[in-house]
Amino acid sequence: MSNKQNTGSDLQGLSRLITDATIGITDVVEAMHKRVIHPPFLPSTPVQYLISNIAALSYKNMRRTTKFIGEGLDKGIRQLNPLLKEIKTTDEREAFRSVINGVVGDYLGDTENPLKITMQFRYQSKAIRLDKKSIEEAYPTINGKILLMVHGSCLGDTQWSRKGHNHGEEMAEEFNKTPIYLNYNSGLHISTNGQKFNQLLEELVKNWPVPIEEIIVVAHSMGGLVMRSALYYGKKEQKSWTKHLRKIVFIGTPHHGSQLERTGNYVDVILNSIHYTKPFARLGKIRSAGVTDLRYGNLIDEDWNRNDRFERTGDQREYLPLLEEVDYYSIAAVTGKKPKSKSNRIPGDGLVNIRSALGQHVNPAKNLHFKEENTLIIYETAHMDLLSSLTVYAKLKEWLISPNL
Repeated sequence: MSNKQNTGSDLQGLSRLITDATIGITDVVEAMHKRVIHPPFLPSTPVQYLISNIAALSYKNMRRTTKFIGEGLDKGIRQLNPLLKEIKTTDEREAFRSVINGVVGDYLGDTENPLKITMQFRYQSKAIRLDKKSIEEAYPTINGKILLMVHGSCLGDTQWSRKGHNHGEEMAEEFNKTPIYLNYNSGLHISTNGQKFNQLLEELVKNWPVPIEEIIVVAHSMGGLVMRSALYYGKKEQKSWTKHLRKIVFIGTPHHGSQLERTGNYVDVILNSIHYTKPFARLGKIRSAGVTDLRYGNLIDEDWNRNDRFERTGDQREYLPLLEEVDYYSIAAVTGKKPKSKSNRIPGDGLVNIRSALGQHVNPAKNLHFKEENTLIIYETAHMDLLSSLTVYAKLKEWLISPNL
């Protein structure tokens, strides 16, 4: 993929998404209408059935009209594609696609929507084909010290640049490493992305033009879970790339899930328990598989494929400890000021609880046991601000120049 996106395809994808969303909302309204006309535990009269039948015809026409308009719009945009192909990409469009994929990326994949993101390695917003010639062409200078950056949910490779700072670019220049960025559809299951990432890493290693000395990973938020998932599958399949992995730094990673997603799940349960609000529970189920995986921090297929992902089932993950042969580091943030005394009730960065970011679990058997000297807590910093924090960058530099490197 070049650094120019097909704007026509993006517009087609958006029009299809709007069409499907309109039809979906129509379904919700019709279901709500039926529940008002036919209250529970009471017999319905012929007049009520007549009203329902008339309403059903109206909703059917609404769906048909929406679909007809959507198909016409899709056809019109397709004809404009040749004129739109050469429009340059922008950071705003990249960010938009990343957010849409984070929220409904599994749906985009299932429907082959043009807005879907296909996992790939990138550098300076350009996709890198995994053959030696293409990799060499992507970098003016290249060495065997790979610095791999893995973004979080609803983000993309371009969002590593924030407020004029990019951890990856700064570290690569200062420590003479070759930076490469993963871009992926964060709406897919974490384990789905983990397995694909494992495969891509193997291809990357096999086609790297010079001998590989090390792979160091810096992962933000969900990206840390995707990395841990890839490592699990890589070790299981005895992939060669795992032998080059030296360090992983987790920045704001919800190792044991996010309370925010657990709250969203709670709302689903409440809506489903009340007759008149049950139709609205469908709206809560817009959330992608990637988002619902963040409830507890699912890493492998077995963590989610035995249950309906919208059911309240509790934490049923298989415990995956950190590997001894890899050095792990974790950074957690707190939006408030540092407390005067130690407290277990420090909330976190607005999205990730501090204990989850540090791998601490209420069940000691599930603790990840980061070494104390390999962790950092910073205050007055929100989740996204971790990407531009100079405090974070200073700690990254300290960890990168440790003796074993």
